[in-house]
Amino acid sequence: MVEKYRPQTLNDLISHQDILSTIQKFINEDRLPHLLLYGPPGTGKTSTILACAKQLYKDKEFGSMVLELNASDDRGIDIVRGPILSFASTRTIFKKGFKLVILDEADAMTQDAQNALRRVIEKFTENTRFCLICNYLSKIIPALQSRCTRFRFGPLTPELMVPRLEHVVEEEKVDISEDGMKALVTLSSGDMRRALNILQSTNMAFGKVTEETVYTCTGHPLKSDIANILDWMLNQDFTTAYRNITELKTLKGLALHDILTEIHLFVHRVDFPSSVRIHLLTKMADIEYRLSVGTNEKIQLSSLIAAFQVTRDLIVAEA
Repeated sequence: MVEKYRPQTLNDLISHQDILSTIQKFINEDRLPHLLLYGPPGTGKTSTILACAKQLYKDKEFGSMVLELNASDDRGIDIVRGPILSFASTRTIFKKGFKLVILDEADAMTQDAQNALRRVIEKFTENTRFCLICNYLSKIIPALQSRCTRFRFGPLTPELMVPRLEHVVEEEKVDISEDGMKALVTLSSGDMRRALNILQSTNMAFGKVTEETVYTCTGHPLKSDIANILDWMLNQDFTTAYRNITELKTLKGLALHDILTEIHLFVHRVDFPSSVRIHLLTKMADIEYRLSVGTNEKIQLSSLIAAFQVTRDLIVAEA
């Protein structure tokens, strides 16, 4: 489904209009520089450059003028010195203009390959343009960054995502409720590909897309579950809270990490005294770090409940 609705032209793309208009201007004036597109996944980086390529070249010359390599292709130093070099160095006889080399997920390339690439980029600027796409700018060596024009693709805003999702829903005749749409946008956090994947899997699993089915399908805790967990941790004794939360986790297959992320948002909304909130957030940050290292969830859950119970006692003492 993601590929079915991939934008085909620059006009189809919904986001980052300032970047698109700049690139469109480059194309119109035939002055396309080397590009470096970076940002989180699902924000339209690959779609943008593929749309540019489709605009620059006709279908029958696409194969001879565009070389696309991503992380699944071998892109070690031999490939940079071999196929990429030979593609970039050969001129096209029947067509004026430049060739295009697209290196998707360039942050997965080794330092050596990136170093070899900088010379290739310099040497064949005359007849080849390079476009590097990556998620983390810091993984690209400075020498390559300075040879390209950089564009950052930020996460998409809900205002941009909803109309596009509505278009897909209409085309696919999906039964979706308003809170289901909100849940999709919230859970995908600006990643269009993820939103479409969640939409597809929820629709196939439940036949109806509502807030509850979306959260259940992704294994994410519902808002009501989080409210219950908080209520237990702050108002029940330790044993009851621990037993209830463990039961809920087992019943709904929740991960402690997701629970922690959601509770974190609640802690910011609840009106705690500032000293208490600081103490609690520090404790939660520690637990999150320990979870990422791969520790026992049961022990970390105990620690989380303990942190809230201490908080409760502090609030009572201050009152």
